Amino acid sequence: MLLKICLLLFSVTTIATKDAASETVGPIFIFGDSILDVGTNNYVKNCKAQVNRPYYGVDYPHSIATGRFSNGLNPADTIVALLGGYEESPPPFLALLAHSSNLTRDLLHGVNFASGGAALVKGIGKQVLGDVISLEEQIQQFATVQGNITTLLGESKGQLLIQGSMYIICVGSNDIMNYVFTHPTTLEVFIANITAIYAIHLKNLYDLGARKFGLMSIPPIGCCPIARAFSGGECAKELNDVVSAFYTPLESLLKNLSSTLEGFKYSLGNSYNMSMSVIENPPPGFKDVKTACCGNNPLAGIDDCKAQRYLCPKRDDHLFWDAFHPSEAASKLAARVLVFGEDPDFVTPINFSTLRKA
Repeated sequence: MLLKICLLLFSVTTIATKDAASETVGPIFIFGDSILDVGTNNYVKNCKAQVNRPYYGVDYPHSIATGRFSNGLNPADTIVALLGGYEESPPPFLALLAHSSNLTRDLLHGVNFASGGAALVKGIGKQVLGDVISLEEQIQQFATVQGNITTLLGESKGQLLIQGSMYIICVGSNDIMNYVFTHPTTLEVFIANITAIYAIHLKNLYDLGARKFGLMSIPPIGCCPIARAFSGGECAKELNDVVSAFYTPLESLLKNLSSTLEGFKYSLGNSYNMSMSVIENPPPGFKDVKTACCGNNPLAGIDDCKAQRYLCPKRDDHLFWDAFHPSEAASKLAARVLVFGEDPDFVTPINFSTLRKA
């Protein structure tokens, strides 16, 4: 497969080099879990975390269920659109391999590696979700892309493109849910372990040339509809406490990396604070910040989101689309805060737009 990719790249070197030279900044590469997945899992055999079915995508153009865990666009789409140069997220890596006629041009304009169910620790959730692409494997896929870009453009130009690119990451929710349900160790040891693993992943990306990291911290997953369903309608405190415990070590890790790794720059979005601010003080337009738009069943709790199940008539009224994930309206709101926000309680030390231009 790698040889096939290289041959395709060499066959269109002139066109691709021209495209890359016209970019004012590098492309965007996206990693993480279902919050940012735009269809990766459609191409993964034995994967149970697939949503290429109605009502998913009901508000996407032509009501296509693309594999996004959303009624329409998700945060990967809304963030890159505001950053400029994109109408929606770059395509999934596995989709590019499956439709390789556009592979070269698309590699130079960014790739989305995110996979629903992915975690910091490889293998988390496998018994429930089957096969997904872990963050470790996503970075291995990026290594293939990085190698082909430098082969295509040459070492110097290729590295400039890679270093000028932006790397958006959202992962960790699945690790925390697994911890709360299994309690394999103490909270302190768990937080230390996943922080150390996150550091390894970030350093591996850095060694491949990444320099500009836009991270989204873990949202208050204890307040998602499925968690509320098991907590009498209230937010699940234990889940949220673990999420809160991870934020400060993550921020400290990023500060340390920025001071020890030359050229390492970052923006950290505090998804917990952002989400809780909406839940506690809903802005105009959000009339329901507790229940799922799709699959909500007041009598029986949470149903799967699929055709013939409950679908709310006004999706933009809801913070949550399904049992776990934000609505398109919520994704657009979050993107505006991440990209342009100035409040350090929501994004620090700079916003995504400033990082993009750095």
